[in-house]
Amino acid sequence: MNKRYQVFVSSTYADLKDERQSVIQALMEMDCIPAGMELFPAADEEQWLFIKKIIDDCDYYLLVIGGRYGSTTSEGISYTEKEFDYAVGKGLKVVALIHGDPDNIPFGKSEQDPHLRAQLEEFKQKVMTGRLVKFWKATGELPGLVALSLSKTIKTYPAVGWVRGGSVPSETLLLELNELRKQNADLQQSIQKLTLAERPVIDNIASIDSVHTFHGTYFSLNRRDSSEYKFEHSISWRDLFALIAPYLMERPNDGLVKIKLSRSLLELAGKRGRDASINDQEFKTITLQFQAYGLIQTRYTQTTKGGMALFWLLTDRGERIMLESRVVRENT
Repeated sequence: MNKRYQVFVSSTYADLKDERQSVIQALMEMDCIPAGMELFPAADEEQWLFIKKIIDDCDYYLLVIGGRYGSTTSEGISYTEKEFDYAVGKGLKVVALIHGDPDNIPFGKSEQDPHLRAQLEEFKQKVMTGRLVKFWKATGELPGLVALSLSKTIKTYPAVGWVRGGSVPSETLLLELNELRKQNADLQQSIQKLTLAERPVIDNIASIDSVHTFHGTYFSLNRRDSSEYKFEHSISWRDLFALIAPYLMERPNDGLVKIKLSRSLLELAGKRGRDASINDQEFKTITLQFQAYGLIQTRYTQTTKGGMALFWLLTDRGERIMLESRVVRENT
């Protein structure tokens, strides 16, 4: 069948008009269906619901980042980042193209607000965590990067796509394909259960609701004060996992996990400061304890910059415990 894939193109608009046109042209030449909401800024909840429906219909998500973070929502994040978070949450495969020379972006196309510049850098780090990205410097580089990256993504992660009505196979064949998909899903679950079953049985492991005390250091917000201060906080393993679990959906490396945990524990300890860091050996214990509970898996793999790092992934049990711990319930 002649299948076409729908690709959601996400970026800021005013500073990347030419770049968007170049990307859209490249997608059309690949027989893809480009979709994007650059002409319809999500100014209210009704418009955002429409954008979500467009993303729901797409097979892939293509993100272009230049020198601007863009206008922000009532939640304090840009509409581009909101689209990215939604697409990732839906499980769409992401192709990310980030400007590789931000210092040479023209002044008029760069973010002037220091707070928005900081948010842009944090957004870039989020995008680069756990996935490969491509870097561009000139508009003319984008078509080639789109063709190369998207073709590889389609080959590695084939999506449903769209076909003309006259090309749809018979109902019998569709039923057979659906049955094969179910069998494949069952086999994947069986493999995961076998993998979990191979974990060593640990006698007398502490209950997930038992309380443990963690220690760390931090520095004063006053940068003229170079003294290092200590903090500690006691918390159950379940509550500690609830602090970090939502971030694990983005498959961060252990360095980012340690930063998030350190900042959260410092805040819970009632302290304010910068460069918080929990004890390294205690952090290693956290990693092993969560693995022993079957909440996470770790993988040592290549980063977007070519190095190697240890990445954290939620297991099915971890996702269930996360939802049980973090979901907001009605007051009874």
